Amino acid sequence: MRDDVNPGVPAPLRRQFLKYSGALGAAAALPPALAACSAGPQSTNDTGGGGSGKDRTLTAVIGYGNDGSWDPTQTASAFAMAANNHIYEGLLDTDPITREPYPALATAIPRDPSATTWRFSLRPGATFHDGKPVTADDVVFVFDRILDPDTQTLAKGFFAPWLDSVRKIDARTVELVLKFPFPDGLSRLTLAKVMPRHVFSRPGAWDDAVKGLAVGSGPYRQTAHHPKSNTAFEAFAAYNGPRRPAFRRMNWLTIVDAAPRVAKISGTGAGAQIADNIPYANIPRLEQGGLKVAGGAGMNNLFLMFNTRHKPFDDVRVRQALHYAIDTEKMVRVALKGHGRPASSFLNEGNPGYRRAATVYDHDPGKAKALLRAAGVTGLRVEILAVNVSWIVDCLPTIKSSWDAIGVRTTLAPQETTAVFTKMDQKQDYQVVAAASNPNQFGRDADLIMHYNYGPGNLWMRYTRWEGHPVAQRLFRDMDRATREPDPARKKAMIQDYVDVVAEQAVLYPVVHNELMTAWDPRELSGIRAQPYPGINVLQAKWT
Repeated sequence: MRDDVNPGVPAPLRRQFLKYSGALGAAAALPPALAACSAGPQSTNDTGGGGSGKDRTLTAVIGYGNDGSWDPTQTASAFAMAANNHIYEGLLDTDPITREPYPALATAIPRDPSATTWRFSLRPGATFHDGKPVTADDVVFVFDRILDPDTQTLAKGFFAPWLDSVRKIDARTVELVLKFPFPDGLSRLTLAKVMPRHVFSRPGAWDDAVKGLAVGSGPYRQTAHHPKSNTAFEAFAAYNGPRRPAFRRMNWLTIVDAAPRVAKISGTGAGAQIADNIPYANIPRLEQGGLKVAGGAGMNNLFLMFNTRHKPFDDVRVRQALHYAIDTEKMVRVALKGHGRPASSFLNEGNPGYRRAATVYDHDPGKAKALLRAAGVTGLRVEILAVNVSWIVDCLPTIKSSWDAIGVRTTLAPQETTAVFTKMDQKQDYQVVAAASNPNQFGRDADLIMHYNYGPGNLWMRYTRWEGHPVAQRLFRDMDRATREPDPARKKAMIQDYVDVVAEQAVLYPVVHNELMTAWDPRELSGIRAQPYPGINVLQAKWT
């Protein structure tokens, strides 16, 4: 299960948004100069091992690659984002489960979330991992990069619509100037990780960040980074923030293939205490072995994306027909072992902004056939270009059998995630893509989730070749109006209304929402909470 698909940025930044990805191309280990700059490994063999008792190393198994971009302003790599939450801090950070903001580098949350200026004082004594103090200049430096119109970053889409500027008041104080009241912006501040200006302003440093250079002010500092193998951390002794490190060392292994990942945490020879991305079929055996396995339900989904310039997929009736044809209940029962639900909206049912969409694609092969007839389509042959994420591959046979049953000859073409989206970036022709996505790793608010997937200039929309369509243009205007709406109830209703348009058009739309499973040894660890998005967070965990 490894598909880090997070567009919203130009093709040259593809590494960042291959969201669950592990195979993002060959990335070399940090050269010695960079390692020294980041207080990194003294030896290329450093894997973070050693120690005993309370000083022993926490070993985690992450089911996604660690060779995606590590630049916090542009990454969507599941591994890197999870690690960066331990290495870096925002002015505010959010609880990994509730997503409620709490003061991180800032000393307090603004008293008036609806104000158009937010002033923050920095935590006294906060230092970066190289020992230099965190200053207002560092905060401004990062926000200037995010808001720079000539710099393409993923984070820009989360801030530029509502944030006008960030200015230094004094060495320990910054002020954010908003374009209009936007209380949801407080939780998004965790997406602007504060990075040391003296490190990342030098030539080539942003490229180094992509490759793995990580210097933050958070509770753990990176001590080794070996792409396609592991990333190691140790507690930052000078950290004085709200969530102190409980583990002296951590070693996160990247194991994308399911079988060795499960083997690493199970049995008498288990070498790890926690693993994410647990296959559903392995849950009973792991529980029988004394492990705790828990899931988080959220926006994780299998989606279909249509090339609207490849006939007949320019016809909304054809797109709808293929969705109606899918036996989603069978998919949940057989492929997901009950750990999912058929999509009844773009948003998952647990999202605060959820409302059952006006168009819901319940299994209805008769309606699917009627829609194809109305569109004048016969003898349709479809190749599904799919990512080879394990649970996606498990779902593909249900799609094929469902489409074959309505007379659509279907061929499955699962490939490496990188290969699939390289074709998208190169604007190669395709019919339908099946992949996985989970914008919950950025947050829960519906405005963020929808803009991540839809909007003018959005890379997803360029993949679909749909952004110039009149319906798309109206949709984008409606989305912008909803963002600016100050009344929370009215805003929620406006979002729900335009989600109905997204459902009806079915250009890029989820088929099922599913749970992500995490396993850990409760005899070793306490304070673990399973996330509904990829990765782990151990900032409130400790040895049992």
